[in-house]
Amino acid sequence: MALTRFEARRDAVLNEANAIGTTALRARLLPDPQRSETLKLLREYVQIRLDIVRSGTSLVELTRAVERSNALQEALWQQAKAMAAKDKGAVPTGLFIQSLNEMIDDQGKRLSALRNRIPNAVLLTLFAIASVAGAFAGYASGIDAERTRIPVYVMGTLVSAVIYLIMDLDRPSAGFITNSQQPMIDLASSIASFSD
Repeated sequence: MALTRFEARRDAVLNEANAIGTTALRARLLPDPQRSETLKLLREYVQIRLDIVRSGTSLVELTRAVERSNALQEALWQQAKAMAAKDKGAVPTGLFIQSLNEMIDDQGKRLSALRNRIPNAVLLTLFAIASVAGAFAGYASGIDAERTRIPVYVMGTLVSAVIYLIMDLDRPSAGFITNSQQPMIDLASSIASFSD
């Protein structure tokens, strides 16, 4: 479960970066002032999307970042509406609106993947199984005449390592195994180089 969720979060970052990148490229086809305003909004949007993972996992920080992302999406949508009202037959405007819609959808998918964690019942069951297994191993070691405890220690260490690995995979922005934000970082530098 943890590995599947980890891969879904990784794919969501890449898909969202691609959607934002496509939106930025298509925004460059728009006439001014929409082009410069849209690119400015997209730069801020990418930064907020990066900050969602970098800032930590606090619910308050996440809520603020999502609210700001939603406000930027609304501002981008207003730019698209202004362009559509000006020229209803423009191909660049239609392509921009299509990619903006995909970008908005991908935010929802990424947030869903970020919030999709292993249920606590599964983790509690793992802890209970590990405790019972450790108790049986300790009991068996205690009644053994030779009383060699090395296998018990090795088993305890291995079970603990597996549980820690599962928990680490389930926390995408903390721990040793994190989701790479490189697609979003590359996108941020790419959009920063676009001229307004």
